Amino acid sequence: MSTIQNRPMNTTPKIHAMIVAAGRGSRFGTSIAKQYTMLQGQTLLQHSVARLACSAYINQCLLVIAADDNTAQTLNFALPIEYAIGGVERWQSVQAGVEAILQSGAEDSDLVLIHDAARPAVPQQDINKVIEAAMLEPYGAILATPVADTLKQSYAHSTTQSNPVNEPATVKSTVNSSSYSYARRTIDRSNMWQAQTPQVFRLDQLQRVLTYVAEHQLAITDEASAFEHLEMPIRLVSGSRQNIKLTYPDDAILLTAILSAQS
Repeated sequence: MSTIQNRPMNTTPKIHAMIVAAGRGSRFGTSIAKQYTMLQGQTLLQHSVARLACSAYINQCLLVIAADDNTAQTLNFALPIEYAIGGVERWQSVQAGVEAILQSGAEDSDLVLIHDAARPAVPQQDINKVIEAAMLEPYGAILATPVADTLKQSYAHSTTQSNPVNEPATVKSTVNSSSYSYARRTIDRSNMWQAQTPQVFRLDQLQRVLTYVAEHQLAITDEASAFEHLEMPIRLVSGSRQNIKLTYPDDAILLTAILSAQS
């Protein structure tokens, strides 16, 4: 088990902002990469960079993009932009970003802020809150919200539809089999949080956990989960529920409303 290191924390580290935009967003169901979805005349990626630009802690941004991305460098952004080429998995893209930051001469105790291209509505005060929390931590901090809805654990069950009762015996029907999800039990949500971004980590510790992920071929969904594998505590900072992620087409309607209300 890892313990919190007893080294003095640099409370005025440099902040290296990174947006991971190398994915395709397959669940979104469009032919274009999700980060280039248009909302209010700008791409999702432009909106997300503009949000980071609102923080006085951030004065430039590294975009991690796919090798075949021909769009990002044609756009205008609210911050000076550097680029890195990402990998197939999210952690590989973050690792590529970390390597680029290290090559720029960053110090081990600097902070890396990682944000999703698909979260264009994160409030400025939340960005500052999570940065300031991470400054006081040996490993880092992330935005998250306590789970408010009832959580159900499900199981799959297959059903078979036989011939209708009134169908003549001489008529042969196709038997249809379907699989549905059913509620198995309710999960206690009292200690459950829904992770958001930005997530902010010490540069050297982030490099360490990503190396561990690569060596052990771990499947992780965010950077904080890599720290969890090594029992390195990451602080949870309560964020706004406006900071939703564009995952499905219907989310665009809600995000457009949020962005309009925030402007």
